[in-house]
Amino acid sequence: MNITAHNFKISKSDREKIKNQKACTIWMSGLSGSGKSTIANQLENTLNSLGYHTYILDGDNTRLGLNKGLGFSEEDRIENIRRVSEVAKILNDAGIITICSFISPFEKNRTQAHEIIGENFIEVFIDADLSTCEERDPKGLYKKARAGEIKDFTGISSPFETPVNAIVLKNNTEEDLEKNVNLLIDLIKNNN
Repeated sequence: MNITAHNFKISKSDREKIKNQKACTIWMSGLSGSGKSTIANQLENTLNSLGYHTYILDGDNTRLGLNKGLGFSEEDRIENIRRVSEVAKILNDAGIITICSFISPFEKNRTQAHEIIGENFIEVFIDADLSTCEERDPKGLYKKARAGEIKDFTGISSPFETPVNAIVLKNNTEEDLEKNVNLLIDLIKNNN
């Protein structure tokens, strides 16, 4: 393979220094409708107001571009998470606090993401009851899955493996949003 990695003069720590922050990845997993994107959006908004440099990688958004063409087979789900992990690694190397919002239902995929991204990987499980997620159902996906229109739907016909090494955030009520964002802000401030 005629490929060689190049080492450049400017390092991650150089980039972090000018941004006055330490890069990290907040990796949020959970069922569809658990509130991952809502929490990610509020977290980024708050961090931005505090002067932090951030970027959100969200499941739906990446599937509209970077991962367009990938389906929901096990192989495609693995590739989806692998690609996103590589992008998060690049963003961290640029000194950016990266917020990832992906169902990422399998422990092996979350472990792979951690291995790719490396240091300062903060795994967060957004724990909302299945009944709450179905009640919210912002995209109507649970209804379709229950009707058999979507196969291999996480939480219905495909499993979600509860993370073993994650920070668990309960997210069943509107009051949980502010509490969860504040907890994540504290984690990031401690990381910095």
